[in-house]
Amino acid sequence: MFLSPPNQQTPSGGGMPTIPSGARMPIPGNAEFAVYLVMWIVLAIIWAASDHLNACQFATLTTILTVGYFISRGIAKASRVLEQ
Repeated sequence: MFLSPPNQQTPSGGGMPTIPSGARMPIPGNAEFAVYLVMWIVLAIIWAASDHLNACQFATLTTILTVGYFISRGIAKASRVLEQ
């Protein structure tokens, strides 16, 4: 006796199903990180070449840059919450 296969629904576009927007992986690296990295490299060059910036000031400025970077990432992520 021949049995017909069960009804299978395919996605609207045919082919493979699409990944929901909530499951996308972030792209590693971004422009904010590039700016942070460039600023840190410039700060390291100034620290190495100048007598006006000592190690304590370098560490303090690096901390300030890092806090600023994290705040900017938080604001960027918070602005995208309502878009979904």
